[in-house]
Amino acid sequence: MDAAKLPQVTRTYQNHHLDSTRWDVYQPRKGDIIVTTSYKSGTTWTQQILHSMLHGDEAPLPKMRELSPWVDARFMGISKEQLAETLEGLTSRRFIKSHLPLDGLPYYPEILYIIVARDTRDVFMSLLNHYSSYTDIAMMALNSPDRPGDPIPPCPEDPRELWQNWITRGWFEWESEGWPMWSNLHHTQTYWDYRHLPNFLFLHYNDMLADLEGAVRRIAEFASIDVDDASVERAVEETTFANVRKKVEETSEDEDMSKLFFEGGQRRFFFKGSNERWRGVLNDDDLALYEEAKERVLSPDCAAWLESGGAVA
Repeated sequence: MDAAKLPQVTRTYQNHHLDSTRWDVYQPRKGDIIVTTSYKSGTTWTQQILHSMLHGDEAPLPKMRELSPWVDARFMGISKEQLAETLEGLTSRRFIKSHLPLDGLPYYPEILYIIVARDTRDVFMSLLNHYSSYTDIAMMALNSPDRPGDPIPPCPEDPRELWQNWITRGWFEWESEGWPMWSNLHHTQTYWDYRHLPNFLFLHYNDMLADLEGAVRRIAEFASIDVDDASVERAVEETTFANVRKKVEETSEDEDMSKLFFEGGQRRFFFKGSNERWRGVLNDDDLALYEEAKERVLSPDCAAWLESGGAVA
């Protein structure tokens, strides 16, 4: 394939959460898997599936956060040098998290990309729960003195105030939605434009809810993970929302480090996992803003897939 027609990095994403230049220290290995999503779209869920299939028969089970780093996270207090050491030190097959659009994420033909997406309105409701639960410690970490650009403001109390800014304003000058985080619609469109690439797998949150076993098998086939029926059944059982929630509820206070960043800790992070909670929150005027954003940012086929899911041709 003509290299000129392959994805290229054309943007730098640096703000209170992100630093895309941290990918400079990444050295690809054939077979690496990058789980790349907009926020609140099934990132952790997909990581958990890979964790189960790649490590589920190990005892003790290694912690997922130690195996699947979020490379573009700026605020975790890990230097680029430390990140490089962490990535190099992963001796098993690597599956790595990113929230970057494709115009900010390096593309390598020899690695695999799993793109997970969700209906925009459902993303918003999950974001609202996530953002509104940030603790003072989280806000201090995000708004540290070395933060590039403006600080992230506190989450407004009125959900519709957040929605109206989020769906009409961009944090970066090339975006027109996603404030005060970064793009949601633009994220998916950048990958959709290259959906023909053989090392891209698109998953939709709705499809994962409706047929988790099918999603597990698709991931295994795409990533050439040799699993038998028992391994698939284990991955499905371990990653249903009810069982993930149960594990969270059994986590001791001492083990739950997420409580430093979220009021309620993991119990708040894994909140409901359901869709269409936006009904009764967003009114007709709010939804009209959504329709305008779709027309502004998305191609019609990408917009239809984001709302309904299904196979990506």
